[in-house]
Amino acid sequence: MRLYYHPDQERHAPELFLLRGRPAPSPEGPVRAELLAQGLAEVGLSLTAPGGVDSERLKARLAKIHAPRYLDFLATIHARWQALPDAAEIVAPNVHPCGGGHHYPRHPVGQAGWHLHDMACPITADSFAGILASAVTAQAAAEAVNGSEHHAYALCRPPGHHAGPERAGGFCYLNNAALAATVLRESFARVAIVDVDLHHGNGTQDIFYARHDVWTGSLHADPADFYPFFWGGADETGEGEGEGANVNLPLPLGSDGAVFLDGLETLLERLADYAPQAVVVALGLDAHKADPLAGLALEREDFTAVGRRLAALDLPTVLVQEGGYPTAYLSHNLAAFMAGFTGA
Repeated sequence: MRLYYHPDQERHAPELFLLRGRPAPSPEGPVRAELLAQGLAEVGLSLTAPGGVDSERLKARLAKIHAPRYLDFLATIHARWQALPDAAEIVAPNVHPCGGGHHYPRHPVGQAGWHLHDMACPITADSFAGILASAVTAQAAAEAVNGSEHHAYALCRPPGHHAGPERAGGFCYLNNAALAATVLRESFARVAIVDVDLHHGNGTQDIFYARHDVWTGSLHADPADFYPFFWGGADETGEGEGEGANVNLPLPLGSDGAVFLDGLETLLERLADYAPQAVVVALGLDAHKADPLAGLALEREDFTAVGRRLAALDLPTVLVQEGGYPTAYLSHNLAAFMAGFTGA
């Protein structure tokens, strides 16, 4: 199995985000990658750096999942923001089109409110370089599976599954899992995304909601009580050609590993009906009981069981790192998952 990480991801290093109305240290920083790499080393795995961060191939693939004006916004907003009088160093919105906006704004402040869904996605001068490096990491892993590899892993930060066609949210800017699925579709007719992050993958759902070529399934804490709040109900099943190709399994807050694994089995039974030819796993580790954003109560050994069950699908698989935030357990949780997935 090939494992990828582009070091330019370190360039995205926001110091703060807004938590319950207060500025708080961002848990989504370069230290995450350091801890995750340590977890891989625990089970004898090492990372390779991909190339091609600014390639035309990457741009063309991103354009299949994100709106052109959104991609332009991410690339240009910091410079345009800095040209405003008395602007802060970071791009952060102070207005949103709640209830649905009718007109796309020309002003940078309005565009920031349109595209940055929440207060967890500040943009610094170097953020876009780090965001692109995260995406190219996912692309490299998917290309490996299109080639000779049966499995590949992408250590992506910032993560991606809350990023929709033209919206950033929940630390996510470009949807790495959707990008990996887009690459796999170049070789496989039917691709599935299985999201086992603590949070619902609302951006992934939005991208593929009306499509049948990519099935999306998410196992997550119930959004009635938890982020992202407005998406992720069991009644959201797709529309048009995508009807039936989106499956959500919300779990009660505080659910333990036994409940999570039962839910995973149900999700994979639904996946079997779709008969995918390749799979992207949106791999969150934030369902652990000690995660700083904790909403579920998994133990370390539960991640081994999750990895073992996903490996048992025996399909070409791209593992794309999503959540899982700095604690003394994070490295060990990834090691536990990889031990289960690889049989180490």
